[in-house]
Amino acid sequence: MAGNDSSVYKINDRVILVQVFVALFHCINFLLITIFFMKEFFYTTMCYILFAITLLSDSLFLFMTDILLILSYFHFTIQMWLCLIIYIVLSVYTFVTPVTLTAMTLERYVAICMPLRHGELCSTRSALHCILIIHSLSSVPCIVVLSIFFASATHSFYTQGRICSVEIFIFHTWQGHLRSTISQFYFLIMCIAIVFSYVKIMKVAKAASGEEKKSTWKGLRTVVLHAFQLLLCLIQLWCPFIEAAVLQINLMLFINVRYFNYITFILAPRCLSPLIYGLRDEKFFHALKSCALCGLYKKQ
Repeated sequence: MAGNDSSVYKINDRVILVQVFVALFHCINFLLITIFFMKEFFYTTMCYILFAITLLSDSLFLFMTDILLILSYFHFTIQMWLCLIIYIVLSVYTFVTPVTLTAMTLERYVAICMPLRHGELCSTRSALHCILIIHSLSSVPCIVVLSIFFASATHSFYTQGRICSVEIFIFHTWQGHLRSTISQFYFLIMCIAIVFSYVKIMKVAKAASGEEKKSTWKGLRTVVLHAFQLLLCLIQLWCPFIEAAVLQINLMLFINVRYFNYITFILAPRCLSPLIYGLRDEKFFHALKSCALCGLYKKQ
């Protein structure tokens, strides 16, 4: 009994630690989103609009995964129709962030390699069209998986109470393989787009000089950071297969691995977005600093 109590205590500690990280992340995101809407320059510029989309997407995704984490750790059951809604949101927004990162990388490519056409291709109107395309592309894997699920599930399934998880909606082994294949295809296309942008920007960086060279290398570093984020998101798709194999070995090891995967491949990559554009970007950083020091200026 003492051993069991100890393991439950550890799990509770971990859940509390995750809540602290998630709460901190939401506070930072709320601040950045507030700053985004404070200045017209930000919500009329494509790169900042896409940045705001990643912040909103990541906030929603982490909020939903955090709910699932709590339900899973404390073995709460919910009806399957509610779990289905949660699954649809998570399935779509699993892809929204990496697809948006790819769009942001292509925007940097246009800004650096095609500066004369940047105003035309990356206008506010184009950004709105891009958001629709991002969400449409992100919905395709969910639509494919759910089409198979609806064809296989019975009516009684929706009223059952279970611990909500993605695996519930996979009735056949080949469904999991199909979902994985679609995900890997998406990320292959994204990786090709990022490598293409990196190579093109690298060529411009080598040929540039002075202030232009400095700006180009900064854009190149941004592309590298996007690639790192995308890599972490790609590893996230392999986590269910690793966890399924570990579950066959030991339950506590499975819990430890799932916790590690959540921190490393779900929480961490989504904390990089505020760093890349919120702190590294000069205009956004100055707006953040002026907002933070607003009270001090008023007192003076």
